Amino acid sequence: MPTRYGDFRLVVYRAPHGQEHVALTVGAIDDGDPVVARLHSECLTGDVFGSSRCDCGEQLADSLSFLQEQGRGILLYLRQEGRGIGLTNKIRAYVLQDQGYDTVEANLALGLPADRRDYRDAAEILRDLGAPRVRLLTNNPAKIEGLTRHGIAVVERLPMQVPPNPANLRYLQTKRERMGHLLPPLALPGEADA
Repeated sequence: MPTRYGDFRLVVYRAPHGQEHVALTVGAIDDGDPVVARLHSECLTGDVFGSSRCDCGEQLADSLSFLQEQGRGILLYLRQEGRGIGLTNKIRAYVLQDQGYDTVEANLALGLPADRRDYRDAAEILRDLGAPRVRLLTNNPAKIEGLTRHGIAVVERLPMQVPPNPANLRYLQTKRERMGHLLPPLALPGEADA
């Protein structure tokens, strides 16, 4: 599939529960060497509409560019909208966030977990692609733990660095402080120098 980032091989996987996930690959990924992999959970608002409330769209674009630069890698686009709570609940959580809740508090106020995602499907897809050992492009330790629990060896973590903006600074701080994401201290561009 030709894209603005370069050419990818696209493979669609249907999970036993009926959800369809997509693997985008570039280069030889099944040669036994650890391959760069990105697990990207679907984010309609960020990936498609360019919402600045999150960093998802930028992470997706940066990941696809990075894989092309490397000439070898896998991006799994996992249908786990809103950290697994679905689009409707994600928009309900947005309303609560507009009232002052952070992203974790909003999910919990709706009676939902802070993060419902599971990485079993991702691990099975990576195995099917011949990539049981990965260099994972992530800031989220839960992804490392999830893949490891399901038999994928994460031999290295590669950080994702997307600068915050005024609309997503609190969201990124919550990811860092409440969800354990491996992010540096966050400030808006220019604030660190002030």
